[in-house]
Amino acid sequence: MIDKNNLAEVGKFQKTHALKGELNAVLDIPEEYVEDGNPLIVESEGIPVPFYAESIRSKGATSFLIKLEGVDSVEEASELVNSAIYAPKDKLQEYVGEVMFEDDLEGFRVIDTRFGDIGELEYIDDSTANQLMVIRTPEGEELYIPLVDDFITDIDDDEREIHTSIPEDLLSLNRKDDKYE
Repeated sequence: MIDKNNLAEVGKFQKTHALKGELNAVLDIPEEYVEDGNPLIVESEGIPVPFYAESIRSKGATSFLIKLEGVDSVEEASELVNSAIYAPKDKLQEYVGEVMFEDDLEGFRVIDTRFGDIGELEYIDDSTANQLMVIRTPEGEELYIPLVDDFITDIDDDEREIHTSIPEDLLSLNRKDDKYE
């Protein structure tokens, strides 16, 4: 059985291509991962199901045409359209080196250059188009900060800290008082 806690999202099947079951996919992993026979995992009715590529063709920097084993028609392929693609974290590290995944950051302290210790990262909310860091302040409030590279200056894995440089007005949008003004 596949452990969902060991999976990382690595892409998405966007649309079908031609009539023989090929899918257009966007992948955030090296093409070699797929070429070497590693699984592309898709959730079906809440259960992670591994698929293996019969072939993969590059269509740009991150876009690929993938033919999956056992998916032989446009109808079968269409069932996978808009599905997130996952891969086992431990297997990915063989291809991309040591990597930190978003859920590995849960529990890290968030330290801002301007505001100091903001609180603890509870989780990453990816239910919207923009991912948000949900931070619990020492006062027990929840803050929502966009998870964007421009706001993160450093991640200290040893100290379990995320160092940020958050725009001045962003924290005050979340606050009931004027602590961050």
